[in-house]
Amino acid sequence: MHNHAIEHNSKKLFIALALTGLIFIAEFGGGLWTGSLALISDAAHVFMDAFALGLSYLALRAATLPADDRHTYGYHRMQVLAALANGATLLFISFEILKEALTRFQSPEPILAGPMLLIAVAGLGVNIVVALVLREHDPADLNTRAAFLHVLGDALASVGVIGAGIAIYLTGQLWIDPLVSVLISLLILFSSGRLLKETVHILAEGMPEGMTASAVAESMKSVAGVLEVHDLHIWTVSPGYVALSAHVVLENQTLAQTERIMRELKDKLDQQYEIEHTTIQFECANCGQGSVVCLQAQGAGTV
Repeated sequence: MHNHAIEHNSKKLFIALALTGLIFIAEFGGGLWTGSLALISDAAHVFMDAFALGLSYLALRAATLPADDRHTYGYHRMQVLAALANGATLLFISFEILKEALTRFQSPEPILAGPMLLIAVAGLGVNIVVALVLREHDPADLNTRAAFLHVLGDALASVGVIGAGIAIYLTGQLWIDPLVSVLISLLILFSSGRLLKETVHILAEGMPEGMTASAVAESMKSVAGVLEVHDLHIWTVSPGYVALSAHVVLENQTLAQTERIMRELKDKLDQQYEIEHTTIQFECANCGQGSVVCLQAQGAGTV
């Protein structure tokens, strides 16, 4: 991801963080006041989103730092580590909400349904504003995309709390509150599961979704003059930053021709797969066979 995109997304995250912090304060304080576990559960979800937004913002700022002697890829992986921390914390809080909801089923507590309803409506309104702020984000940015999905989840949770508030106000049935809490915790569990799956895939140096090594190799072999591709490795450094290394066997040809092939390989990988960071080593078809030594195509080229 380019620095201008990171700057753009970090500004959106900062605005979203400030608004989400206001939602948390209102819902947590309102939950304590009204006695609503559903409202406190939603506040916990909002707090985790605020925490996620804060980590994401710091990670994006770190990603703009230049590479150095000890971190040759720069600090792009900070975004992935932040997303991992967010997912793990969301997982923990979902189980805590489930535990408290089970206790509330056994021992219901009185709830002020009217104030609970008003606070939930206010929370929904701010969630909609935050979603609009984050809507036009870079799809390659895992953190901002995760934050956008979390905010949508918050909005759905607020709708659930509003429904619970109306139902409790009309019927007086207190079991509705822990039931909505369970549904919110399951929503958090689903969100954290998806986030953890994607971040672990990146930390395991997996390639982007929908890309396979065999397909990339076939595309590279379609360039005129390329006979074979082997020792191909593709990995995700951070969302939107994919790296590739490969050995490419060429027909016996002049050095000027190999420069043309390198340029075409680079263009194809960039246009078809958005892989910009590539390290390609050329090998001659006759290399290693008998006493023939290919001087023209030996060595490595980095694009």
